[in-house]
Amino acid sequence: MLRFNSFGRYARAKFGGRRLQKVNIDAGFTCPNRDGTLGFGGCVYCNNDSFRPGVCRPVLPVARQVEEGIAYLGGRYKADLYLAYFQPFTNTYAPVEGLERLYLEALAHPLVAGLAIGTRPDCVDERKIALLEKLAKSHFILIEYGLQSIYEKSLKFIERGHGFDAFLKAVGLTAGRGIHIGVHLIAGLPTETREETLLMAERMSEFSPVGFLKLHQLQVVRDTKLASVYAENPFPVFGYEEYINFTVDFLERLRADIVIQRLFATAPDHLLVAPRWEADRHRILRDIEARLALRETFQGRLAKTAAFSPADTSRGGPL
Repeated sequence: MLRFNSFGRYARAKFGGRRLQKVNIDAGFTCPNRDGTLGFGGCVYCNNDSFRPGVCRPVLPVARQVEEGIAYLGGRYKADLYLAYFQPFTNTYAPVEGLERLYLEALAHPLVAGLAIGTRPDCVDERKIALLEKLAKSHFILIEYGLQSIYEKSLKFIERGHGFDAFLKAVGLTAGRGIHIGVHLIAGLPTETREETLLMAERMSEFSPVGFLKLHQLQVVRDTKLASVYAENPFPVFGYEEYINFTVDFLERLRADIVIQRLFATAPDHLLVAPRWEADRHRILRDIEARLALRETFQGRLAKTAAFSPADTSRGGPL
């Protein structure tokens, strides 16, 4: 029995017990931190090949990517419904008319129940949020804001190109409009202490509109600025057992109803520099669950809001 509020459990409750799977879409977006608007080369850790599936190809039309993704995932996972996940780079970084065309193209497939849109908090505005609000009247719409850290010193180190205030503005603009809000955070930045990073769980719990969260350890991958920094002056990265314990501590402090989409990252071996754990995603997840059980704890146990009960299958974030 899971001791945290997993996305899988949430989706089954939301979609009447049907199995939901994300189909990755690369719509050919870029990023203001790459095209010269804010900078070139992206954030210091950014190599999109480290998380983009091989079946996700921007040269194909969105409809074709959806069809091929569903054909692949349907056979592998026996899914019933899908979210079109606009993942690589910044997926609101285009004129609203172009965004509407791409989003509607993905939603046109009868098995696509909604969209998950990864973006930066400084790349939304009233017109774009109004578009998502309109789509949310008939589909599940989740916008995932890549915050990475609440600390200005960390955002400066990773050369993010925006401050925490951009996140506050984006959440304020999005809240209360039928759009689900998610946040991405990175644990283990060399600019933060362990306690500072754990404090982000409490900080995110204060934002009632935030209903979804992705957390992962800092990974140093090849062909990034961070890899060069690490080569010249190696900084501490999470060991395997250290991260398992950290994740449990983080979940204890996190508001109970926040849906967990991810708790770790697994970059391909040929790109990963550090940390190298030699553990696949199934083992990592099993070890996190086992550590929660060993410590007889669960998500929200130490949060200031009501604790998540492992036996309560009715919870699962905002429906």
